[in-house]
Amino acid sequence: MTGVTPRHIGYIVDGNRRWAKEHGLPTFKGHAAGYKVVHKIAQASFDAGVEYVSLYIFSTENWKRSQDEVGKLMNMVIKAAVEDLHIFQENNIKVVILGSRDQLSPKVLEAVESVEANTANNTGGTLAVCFNYGGQQEIVDACKKIVQAGVDVADITPDLISEHLYKPELPPIDIVVRTSGEQRLSNFMLWRSAYSELLFLDKLWPDMTKDDVTSILEEYSRRSRRFGG
Repeated sequence: MTGVTPRHIGYIVDGNRRWAKEHGLPTFKGHAAGYKVVHKIAQASFDAGVEYVSLYIFSTENWKRSQDEVGKLMNMVIKAAVEDLHIFQENNIKVVILGSRDQLSPKVLEAVESVEANTANNTGGTLAVCFNYGGQQEIVDACKKIVQAGVDVADITPDLISEHLYKPELPPIDIVVRTSGEQRLSNFMLWRSAYSELLFLDKLWPDMTKDDVTSILEEYSRRSRRFGG
């Protein structure tokens, strides 16, 4: 497998709050630092030949956090979608948002839909942002769509479920990378990660660099994927 580049990398963005605590900063500063790194890591992945980069930035469970923290995260999403649109355009990156639209304010919803529409024709790589996202809920929603379509039970297959996931054009994830030392998927891309390689890094997300992307790709190239065979 030497030299093989993953088509799709999934990053579980973790450690922003711990990074802030370690540096004696308020929680939001950790998220702000983490956001700055998102562009670097995503672009380094695309530059290395990766076609799809998925980022897990806000789960359906994250609503349980303080109202202040959630509010600031929502404002950051609006900023990313509006003020940073030129970055995606200059780098020819297509942005897609995976997750439920429930609970999103009109301003956030407008920003999300706008960045998707404005980058829809870009071809330099696809950045899939998992926002208000839960892997189990994605599968439930796919099943609901199939039932609503009146599909016969005998015709339900894994391929059919894949076709009804959020953004079905996204391929399976080749390698899932989680930062911060935690070793779990936390409801991230459960269907698409069925045969993913898993890599857990001790680094906190805001400390990630382009060199880490190189190391991730080197580690992936050393692995032998059998897909059950």
